[in-house]
Amino acid sequence: QVQLVESGGGLVQPGGSLRLSCAASGSILSINAMGWYRQAPGNQRELVASITRGGSTNYADSVKGRFTISRDNAKKTVYLQMNSLKPEDTAVYYCHIAAQRTVVAGILSYWGQGTQVTVSS
Repeated sequence: QVQLVESGGGLVQPGGSLRLSCAASGSILSINAMGWYRQAPGNQRELVASITRGGSTNYADSVKGRFTISRDNAKKTVYLQMNSLKPEDTAVYYCHIAAQRTVVAGILSYWGQGTQVTVSS
């Protein structure tokens, strides 16, 4: 079984910063991509940022230059540093990993439970 535990969400004023963390645990052989998605009320879940095992990153246009994704492979943890936050960043943020549990198993998707980020004055 694979568990993803997220932390770091909360309420912040516009222009402020937050850092999200997501730690994976359980029976994991290897983790390929790690990433963050978000879903605002009435909207579909969308990719915010992703990072490969080798460190290549991808960002949504709306967060480029403000958010930074990073990972610690030894700790099986992915981070999202969010700066210059805007009210439109308000959403539930979900951690995602693509991981392999055994040598013969395929690569599967796993999701965190979500953490609320609210940007408001």
